[in-house]
Amino acid sequence: MTPAALIATVGGVGYLRPAPGTWGSLAALPLAYGIHQVGGFPMLMVMTVLCIGFGIWATEQMTKGQANHDPSEIVIDEVAGQWLALWAISYPAWSHDIAISALWPGWIAAFVLFRLFDIVKPGPVGWADRKEGPVGVMMDDVIAGVFAAIGVAALAGFAHGVLGL
Repeated sequence: MTPAALIATVGGVGYLRPAPGTWGSLAALPLAYGIHQVGGFPMLMVMTVLCIGFGIWATEQMTKGQANHDPSEIVIDEVAGQWLALWAISYPAWSHDIAISALWPGWIAAFVLFRLFDIVKPGPVGWADRKEGPVGVMMDDVIAGVFAAIGVAALAGFAHGVLGL
């Protein structure tokens, strides 16, 4: 496997069937946990940015000369988007010195909301998905991840502020 294929498929996770995008999002969870444990939110933030950059490169390498600019085995975009969704729990856990595992409802919400936005592709997510090339491949998931992070923060605000949980 080439370095580009290793990155783009997240070590081959993208070849799992059915639903390789969901497998990619699931693979992102323990990776994010490990990154957060080692370096907190700052490290997750840096790794997310690097993931986007390397994802664009790897996607470009894998799709060069192909008609399909977004093959299903490329799941590095799901990892980047899922990590962005997890920023909504990584930052508060890091800044308030809370074990990130204690925020388990946020993990579930981040996963479900990210997959929802990635599949339904509302507004800007769909716009980015229609863009040709590796940036388009990555950006729809980046935008879905941002939407999911906003949703997780809103749900946490409701749960803690309104419901008092």
